[in-house]
Amino acid sequence: MTLEEMDLHVPLTQQLGDVHIGPVVLINKFTVAPEDSAALISSWADDAAYMKRQPGFITTQLHRGSAGSCVFLNYAVWESLEAFRTAFAQPEFRGRLAHYPASTVASPHLFEKVAMPGICVA
Repeated sequence: MTLEEMDLHVPLTQQLGDVHIGPVVLINKFTVAPEDSAALISSWADDAAYMKRQPGFITTQLHRGSAGSCVFLNYAVWESLEAFRTAFAQPEFRGRLAHYPASTVASPHLFEKVAMPGICVA
């Protein structure tokens, strides 16, 4: 698996060092060769089952681009940055990354809700 930053100005490593306390959302865009799509889905499902057992995990969902696209989007919600950081740093999780197909390019990034009066709340 190759990692590509989603934001070239604020890399994931910088986000992991933040002191944000509230809920965070991980968005991870995956691209994969067409012949590796099933293997990516299998690897992601294994990771999701692992993360589901971690303290502070709330939910996750994998999306796939339509019309046979080989672009996938993972959306995961965590109670706090600290909970995500702890789970992400576990050697067991880090070892799981080797199970993804070699053609996989992942772009993980952390987000927090933005309040817009009359539209959405934070």
